[in-house]
Parts: sequence; structure tokens; C-alpha cells
Amino acid sequence: MTDILLVGFGSALMILGLLGCILPVIPGPPLSFIGLIVLHFTKFADFSYTFFLLWGSVAIIVTVLDYVVPIWGTKKFGGSKSGMWGAGIGLVVGLFFFPPLGIIIGPFAGAVIGEAITGKDTKASFRAGLGSFLGLLMGVGIKLAASVMMTFYFIREFFR
Repeated sequence: MTDILLVGFGSALMILGLLGCILPVIPGPPLSFIGLIVLHFTKFADFSYTFFLLWGSVAIIVTVLDYVVPIWGTKKFGGSKSGMWGAGIGLVVGLFFFPPLGIIIGPFAGAVIGEAITGKDTKASFRAGLGSFLGLLMGVGIKLAASVMMTFYFIREFFR
């Protein structure tokens, strides 16, 4: 009975983890990782210490990258330090004041505003904002890849 409850709870965490890769407020990969931990305490799975170390590290790194990649995208698309600072500030402001869409709009608007303040023309400012947005999409893709892999291991262990 306990195993069934734990598998149900772990499955819910895996689903939330996948949703969290797309929905900005939910921390997807960490929830997927916790789902693996929950499954480990059932008769269905026996993950190794190395497995947990690897996927725990992946969950942390991917979560951090999700906040860094939009700023990196701003730089790659010609944004200056002001644009990168703007994207970072916009990310934080959007996260806290305009959830859930603020985490998408915030970095874009911050990069555009940061570039505009330094005197760049509208085209260059929007290009930096586009870089921030593409960086955000890249972050979503990376999170999704990590959570899909953790879900794969969850399902594989359950049905083994």
C-alpha cells in the first residue's frame, strides 16, 4: 500500500516537473529529481548513489542555467552590459511582480529598456530583447530535456 502511494506521489512530481519546464513558476527539473528520490523508496526502484549525484547535479545546473541563458542570449545578439543587466533585472521583476508571464516578458523588456537607456536605436534594442527571448526558449528546452530524461528513468525503473 505504501509503495502504491509513493509511486502515485512520485508520478505526480514527475508530471509537475514536466509542466514546470514550460510554466515559469514551477521548478521543473528539481521536482522531477524529487520524483526519482520518492520512487527509490519503493520496491520498484534501486538507483545508485552515482545516479542520484549525477541527476541532482543536472537538476541544479539546469535550473541555474535557466536564469543565466536569457542574459547570455542578450549578449550574443549584440546587447551591451546595460542590456544584460536589464534582462537580469527584468527577469527578477517579472518573476515577482507579474507571474507567470513576467518571467517571459521581463527579460525581453529589461533588455530593450537597458539598451535604450544607453542610447542604442530601437532596432538594436529589440535585437537584444530578441536574444533574451531566444535564450529563454533555450532554457526551456534544456529543462525539458533534463526532465524528460528523468521521467524516462522513472518509467523504466517502475516497469522493470
